[in-house]
Amino acid sequence: MAIGIGGSTAEKELSQLQSTRDQATPIGVDEHLMRLTKLRGLMAVIGVDAFYLDATTSLRYFTGLICKPSERLHGAIVTAKALSYVCPFFEEEKTKAGMVVEGDIILWQEHEDPTVAVANFVLKIAAKPRLALDSQTPYYTVDGLQKASSKIRLENGGDLIAECRRIKSNNEIALLKQAKAITLRVHQAAGKILYEGIDTRDVQDFLDDAHVASGMDGKSTFKIVLFGEPSAYPHGVPYPQTLKEGDMVLIDTGSTMHGYHSDITRSYVFVEANVRQREIWALEQAAQLAAFNAAQIGAPCSAPDLAARQVIEAGGLGPDYQVPGLPHRTGHGIGMDVHEHPYIVKGNDLPLATGMCFSIEPMICSYGEFGVRLEDHAYVGDDGPCWFTEPSVSMDNPFNL
Repeated sequence: MAIGIGGSTAEKELSQLQSTRDQATPIGVDEHLMRLTKLRGLMAVIGVDAFYLDATTSLRYFTGLICKPSERLHGAIVTAKALSYVCPFFEEEKTKAGMVVEGDIILWQEHEDPTVAVANFVLKIAAKPRLALDSQTPYYTVDGLQKASSKIRLENGGDLIAECRRIKSNNEIALLKQAKAITLRVHQAAGKILYEGIDTRDVQDFLDDAHVASGMDGKSTFKIVLFGEPSAYPHGVPYPQTLKEGDMVLIDTGSTMHGYHSDITRSYVFVEANVRQREIWALEQAAQLAAFNAAQIGAPCSAPDLAARQVIEAGGLGPDYQVPGLPHRTGHGIGMDVHEHPYIVKGNDLPLATGMCFSIEPMICSYGEFGVRLEDHAYVGDDGPCWFTEPSVSMDNPFNL
């Protein structure tokens, strides 16, 4: 199949995407309550009295409340028996309306220091309380809490959050499956609208429109579109390109479904590939499959990365992070953040376990030439690794159509 020959129009493809919208079920209150119970259990084991959640995805993960981070403190405090939201006085009604899990509200006025309100609340729990913090809490909030009271022992709660979030429930896996299936259809549609001379920005606009038309939460959360030599750079270049025959095309995009991310990359050549492009593409395909096969229950998270590198090095590239070769980790966890635990990287000895979800994307980069990234995501099932989306079967049929 020659990509771009007999192309379709953006309007036609968007219309077809609108007609295939999936119905997805968001995470319900019962699951949020179970998450809070697990967090409280972990807090009890290490003796933490309270946990502060800032306006991050972790706030949504545990409570269902969606808040955009800003200079105004807005979050929640989890204790052994209670959940208390913290917000500006004028945001009280909005916070109540957004609650999924009910809780008390700690209010502060515009002229007040909200970290003092948090500190005073925590000091009611214990004389010298241990307060774990969301690892994405801004430094100015941490600094404020430190100054508010020397009696409070502040701790990084990142490990507790990771312990909760890195194992996905069946409901989360279902949402991730739907999100990724939609983005794969968006990829298929994007491949059909390519023509010689199209601008990368036009394709990016189409990706946004296509995710919206498909019923995702909104536009693309990211949209890397690269043609030709710039495809060698994993996160793109700061200038647009126009497509010409023989260019490697790399599109990496995703959006969210009820807060859960998709993230898929496809690489293929516009019209006709040369021998070098086919060799590197085939090596990338073999590396991706080797990484998947290495993602067995109990194996360290580093195992898929090592397996991919062994294939790439056997092909004469690398070694390690050298290019031509694989200059970054083989994968990252996926969920409510597009990059989260567990990370599929050298040195991560955490055992792979049922419910972990992560990308497999051992990109091969040849600076000044081109790059190939095949990115699909996998989850660890009861019997081992499972694909969310089936990888490309060939360079000439990257979408398995």
